[in-house]
Amino acid sequence: MVYCLVAIFVVIAMVEGAKGATICNIPSSRLNLCRPAVTGRYPPPPTKQCCLLIKHADLNCLCNFKDALPAFNINPSRAFALPKKCKYNLHIPPKCR
Repeated sequence: MVYCLVAIFVVIAMVEGAKGATICNIPSSRLNLCRPAVTGRYPPPPTKQCCLLIKHADLNCLCNFKDALPAFNINPSRAFALPKKCKYNLHIPPKCR
């Protein structure tokens, strides 16, 4: 989940294209903090910095970008698994599961 969230953040950052923009409650300049956890065959666990981003992310907003994630080599399932991997009990909208 976390990886998907990271991927979503990256996609949003690219679409927005502006430094300092906030996307789904996440500063676009920090979206790449979760990228390692949502890409590759055997991604590492999310970092503390990534988890702090996920804790404040608007997951409903991020769901709108779910289908675009694979284009950026981000696994949506991994991205939306990030809250659980970060040990947060956040509600994942059904459309994102």
